[in-house]
Amino acid sequence: MATFFAMNNKSFMATMLLFGLLVASLEITGAQSVGACYGRNGNNLPTQADVVALYNTNGIGRMRIYDPDTATLQALRGSNIELILDVPKDKLQSLGSDASAATQWVRDNIVNYADVKFKYIAVGNEVQPTETEAQYVLPAMQNVHNAIVSANLQNQIKVSTAIDTRLIGTSSPPSAGSFSDSASSYITPIVTFLVNNGSPLLANVYPYFSYVGNPQDIQLPFALFTSPGVVVQDGNLGYQNLFDALMDVLYSALEKAGGSNVAIVVSESGWPSEGGTAATVDNARTYYRNLINHVKGGTPKKSGAIETYLFAMFDENQKAAGIEQHFGVFSADKQSKYQLTFT
Repeated sequence: MATFFAMNNKSFMATMLLFGLLVASLEITGAQSVGACYGRNGNNLPTQADVVALYNTNGIGRMRIYDPDTATLQALRGSNIELILDVPKDKLQSLGSDASAATQWVRDNIVNYADVKFKYIAVGNEVQPTETEAQYVLPAMQNVHNAIVSANLQNQIKVSTAIDTRLIGTSSPPSAGSFSDSASSYITPIVTFLVNNGSPLLANVYPYFSYVGNPQDIQLPFALFTSPGVVVQDGNLGYQNLFDALMDVLYSALEKAGGSNVAIVVSESGWPSEGGTAATVDNARTYYRNLINHVKGGTPKKSGAIETYLFAMFDENQKAAGIEQHFGVFSADKQSKYQLTFT
């Protein structure tokens, strides 16, 4: 009997240890849910090596870059920072038209960096259905995916594209969300690709632009996560902030396009600190802090943490004058603008 209880006690302790490790793993995963987009449209930015060090110092475990910059990829070696790597718009035609070009691109920019933790390849960013490049997005996704499979990296790296909410036709209430008629023929086959390959949809989600585009109907607190109560009631779901409403519009649109099980990764979201309407340091600080806390818990329609990338890491002085230069959570001299905690 003593032996029986001793064995059970050991078994119990082993089970509890396993449970503890699982919980710790979940906590680490949740803690890494916020990343930052690293753009380089500035002539006063830190070196790529200094940027990677800044990510590490601040506990930012995820990065998005918009092209396969060699110096950035070199700096990321061994860093364990998870990466979204974009295929730039000017590469879509060649990668979509020529499978061997896609294979070479994957070899040069992914396979050659085995110690970089690639997570997603964003084939195109905010490509609109009316643009010439739109016809090449899905073929490029397919060719890049096939090259990823050939390299036996399909379980590590998922291929997607990054959209914005201009593809949405109906947005109110969130449950009625759908892609516009003009976007449907473009996005529906892409959704099918995502379903077939277990990839998420990457979406750039900006309550700021929704607010400044319609300040008569959208109140600033709704956009900043500071509304004291429910603002939009949609059946049994109540919306207290615009971010959740935009996310659930996208989830509803995905469902209608055949992607009810497709996850959404927020590949950009941010608020400018100057240069336009409601673009202040206080509003930007409020938005970023509340966003970081909010995405740990999901939306009214979809529970669970939302993988989110803040836009952007730095203010970029070579972007168009106005708000575009002021989305950074750090200034170019690496000083934190808002004293954010990224975990």
